[in-house]
Amino acid sequence: MGKTAQLALSVQLPDDEIFDSYLSESNSAVVSQLSLFVENTLLPNSKQPNCFYLFGLTGVGKSHLLHSASAYASQLGKTSVCLSCAELLQLSVEVLDGLELIDFICLDDIQLIANNELWQQAIFDLYNRVLEQNNSLLISGDQSAVQLGLTLPDLVSRLSWGLTEQLKPLNDNEKISALQYRASKRGLMLSDDAATFLLNRLSRAMTNLIDSLDVLDKASIREQRKITIPFIKDILNIA
Repeated sequence: MGKTAQLALSVQLPDDEIFDSYLSESNSAVVSQLSLFVENTLLPNSKQPNCFYLFGLTGVGKSHLLHSASAYASQLGKTSVCLSCAELLQLSVEVLDGLELIDFICLDDIQLIANNELWQQAIFDLYNRVLEQNNSLLISGDQSAVQLGLTLPDLVSRLSWGLTEQLKPLNDNEKISALQYRASKRGLMLSDDAATFLLNRLSRAMTNLIDSLDVLDKASIREQRKITIPFIKDILNIA
């Protein structure tokens, strides 16, 4: 791989995004299947498909699970990388050269290349090279493969070949539990009332809720205050 690829592959995974921290009872079967998919990459004669396509609406935790799978593959002794299509689109397609030599590859948000024929062809070619190497791909998108709007039929076909699972939206209780778990990992105590207040006053997408928690975490350290509802109102400027 060239220098550009090496730079792009230096990705630091969030240390709190692991399978155990994905708190969703309604998606537990999907998480179990995904975990088994990672484990089966260790088996030299595994009969499982090489690709797992995971889809769901924005905010259901697809990126979290891709980070989790990549971290788990590394934990099991496999080479692994997790890349976002949002970042890949800023680079040359040559960044994918040699990527097939990595045991476990995660590509997040494939819907972002729907209007880019060059990148669709590049990922299709990568998929074929991964198959030749008998390595594994985990890909996420916001719709089923046939609904992504991809203009390269062969890529749609490839995504449909392997395992496919859909994540269900998290309910309010699951979002509150996830927020409280993230807070505890930062050494913070987020009460039920405070978590519910965040859920009712902000966008319900988990990415936005976690971003707000990060802001509150830094402010709490800076001002040496607990995260209470008045503190949340003050820092996030919400009523």
